[in-house]
Amino acid sequence: MEDDAHFAADVARAAGELLLEIRDGASVTGRELGRLGDAQANDLILARLKTDRPDDAVLSEESVDDRARLDASRVWIIDPLDGSREYGMSDRADWAVHVGLWEAGKGMTASAVAQPAAGVMYSTADVSLPARSDRRPQLVVSDSRPPYYMDALAADVGGDVVTMGSAGAKAMAVVRGDVDAYVHSGGQWEWDSAAPVGVALAAGLHCSRIDGTPLTYNNSHPYVPDLLICRPELSEPLLRGIAAHATRDADSGRVAMAREYIKALVSHDATKLRLADACRRVENGNSTGDTGQFIRDDLEQGQQYKPIVAVRDLAFREWGTSVVGRYLLDLDGGVTVSVTEHFEIPAGDITTITAIIEPA
Repeated sequence: MEDDAHFAADVARAAGELLLEIRDGASVTGRELGRLGDAQANDLILARLKTDRPDDAVLSEESVDDRARLDASRVWIIDPLDGSREYGMSDRADWAVHVGLWEAGKGMTASAVAQPAAGVMYSTADVSLPARSDRRPQLVVSDSRPPYYMDALAADVGGDVVTMGSAGAKAMAVVRGDVDAYVHSGGQWEWDSAAPVGVALAAGLHCSRIDGTPLTYNNSHPYVPDLLICRPELSEPLLRGIAAHATRDADSGRVAMAREYIKALVSHDATKLRLADACRRVENGNSTGDTGQFIRDDLEQGQQYKPIVAVRDLAFREWGTSVVGRYLLDLDGGVTVSVTEHFEIPAGDITTITAIIEPA
């Protein structure tokens, strides 16, 4: 049987080739192209795992979370298309495929990250620490969600901030030596970083949370608030600078999921919203959705949500598996309503949403 590292690379390569074919031949663009690629690449990867690694568990961005993985000794953590926004832009190559194996007692082991549009593959089977550069440290961050403290951090280490899409693309830029560190705050999911971290660790890079604690995977709630991937010699000054400048509390995983739902009310984009297949939504005692897919479609296309223009004064309270959000919702025409929304989130998907909507 093919060893796990080469298997991961082979699967990531096959998914990447499929994604290129889809992008070249698709009649849709943008968000819809990203969704099409995500779904078909996920199907390919799951089929390969079912055939070649049938006894292993799976955690995938594009599949409902199966909590049986928590008792498994081997879990494949996959992101079939990391950077779907960039994939939907014909001139962007900074998107990736992540296929990584988590093993109990070991963490991330056999992992691969493919960047198909750039024609490159990175795998724990063949990776090494890049040569040190004499340039100023280059710190890469998300081009859509850069950490608020980056200017101060870059000044501390005498470096420059650069931007890029896709978590995998940013992590692999450090592996290549194009940049010296990848800093992220504001939350990700395990599939965003698991395989990239596996590859980066195999290359000898420093990988941790921004407070220096280890990154862990296959957790009950698959949320990663922040991370740092960097050259070993930069880890101490970067962690020291982050400790001085990163002063805001990070969302927990459940709060982040609830926040994503509330964001979708305004953006009408539910791409990143995690809802269980049988998710139920009730508003003022009336059922307004009984499947996750219906609720996603309703947020994006339902006429009752089109007048929403802004969310204000948002505050969360969390206990156990419950999150309550309280906020003001501004509508077209100067109308404002007050919303109290309860989310039940037992693991990696929202299962119920109950809202009380009142005049403000």
